[in-house]
Amino acid sequence: MNNYSKKGLLPAGLADMLPPAAAAEAEVSEALMGVFTANGYQRVKPPLIEFEEHLLEGAGEALSSKMFRVMDPVSHRMMGIRTDITLQVARVATTRMKQEARPLRLSYAGQVLRVYGSQLRPERQFAQAGVELIGAPEISADAELILLAAEALDQLHIDECSIDLTLPTLLPTICQELGIDAEQTKEAREALDQKDAAVLDNFGDVLSPILNSLLHAAGPADLALKKLTTLDLPEQSSRQIKDLQVLVETLKEASPDLELTIDPGEYRGFEYQTGISFTLFARNVRGELGRGGRYHLVDGETATGFTLFLDSVLRAVPARKKEKKIFIPFGTDRAKARQYRVDGWITVCGLKQEQKNEVEATRLGCTHLFDKESGTEITL
Repeated sequence: MNNYSKKGLLPAGLADMLPPAAAAEAEVSEALMGVFTANGYQRVKPPLIEFEEHLLEGAGEALSSKMFRVMDPVSHRMMGIRTDITLQVARVATTRMKQEARPLRLSYAGQVLRVYGSQLRPERQFAQAGVELIGAPEISADAELILLAAEALDQLHIDECSIDLTLPTLLPTICQELGIDAEQTKEAREALDQKDAAVLDNFGDVLSPILNSLLHAAGPADLALKKLTTLDLPEQSSRQIKDLQVLVETLKEASPDLELTIDPGEYRGFEYQTGISFTLFARNVRGELGRGGRYHLVDGETATGFTLFLDSVLRAVPARKKEKKIFIPFGTDRAKARQYRVDGWITVCGLKQEQKNEVEATRLGCTHLFDKESGTEITL
């Protein structure tokens, strides 16, 4: 391997984003932020790195193993590089914006870094964009977030999206109400999440039938709710099913064409969620487009939000139309190039006299050439 090749080698899960992908990501990010702003969500920008203990407070503890840590040479305190922006926005809401009127609507976009990727997302650094709705315990808040996510994806012309709803707290609540100990609860939760039907039969005459019912309830929302609402569950668990039913009815009324599915046993990736959660998918696209749900801030205040993963979103966005790029030969009046830019063109100006402007324009990837003699553009 020569020295040039060594310089191009990057750690696993990290990559240079080259043209035109870098420009496409920036455009998608700004388009999403435009939708969020139009819906009343104010943009915040937390730092890339901050004191470790702040990132690990409350729900952040669940992401501890994914965090890169460094020693701050100024304060001699440990700092962490953010693995998720959601928790930083939560910190902002409980400190700098604690006195702001609730419900508080905030949005964000930026890069995150993780120690390791996942099977579906091997990337360790990627861009996020999302929103948080803070101080709104109503089911209508969950509905607003899901409809906003659907609107954002529609703005990017991403078709055939689906939203998978889950209740990561349902099984723990059932086990608590039935007096199941913590170790068995953990084992049951993992088996249900992994869809391991054989293991689900090993939890006794009371819990195993419930686990199998939850397993077979996964599917289209209407069918799933029919199965879930027939379960004989304790009071708190039944209330969670009822809340899910209300949410689905609200979403169907607001957007009848929204494709909704339910998986009541899924919890991986929802470690800090405390209520209804959801994942966004697009047909034939690797990995989820985003995920969200309800959680509690450090001070106990309720919040709900979602994060979109721009690497996955970019895979779902339709192919961009070829940009109009025109070569402006050396010596052309600069005002002419400026006018083309005003009209929406990308201009590439020659830096020296060329023997054949057509050849140079083609070499630089231009689609058109400005002809100084005729004063018009020539298609290449």
